[in-house]
Amino acid sequence: MTASTPQTRGTRHPQSLDVHHLEVTHVEGDAYTVDVRGHRLQVDQPLQAGGTDTAPTPTELFAASLATCVAFYAGRYLQRHRLPQAGLRVRTEFTMAADRPARVASLRLAIVPPPELPERRRAALLAVASHCTVHNTLHQPPPIDIEPAP
Repeated sequence: MTASTPQTRGTRHPQSLDVHHLEVTHVEGDAYTVDVRGHRLQVDQPLQAGGTDTAPTPTELFAASLATCVAFYAGRYLQRHRLPQAGLRVRTEFTMAADRPARVASLRLAIVPPPELPERRRAALLAVASHCTVHNTLHQPPPIDIEPAP
């Protein structure tokens, strides 16, 4: 399910943008597969929510998406400065809103830098990681269209 060819549909995706595709398919119960660029992920719901707990929930993948994006940017910073990446981690926790609509109320990420990272590099690492694509998107959310397929 890949496509790097620009595609237009109305005015939502200008010709100059690279449109990325993925597809979600029902498996059974609350389980779905996500096909993206030849990779397959699965999502499900926990047992207490009626699922079979075979995979993370979509909301957990949302938080994981942010965490892995932050880790990627931090890792690239370390590579650029020829610093070791071994030991780099991003710890993440999130809370759900108590009211409606159902949504993530807060996310907290803690970057655990490699032990060898000099103290003078920590602020720069945090600054770079804080500007990852997913984080930027959350701060400047795109329009979202949900519509039936033709």
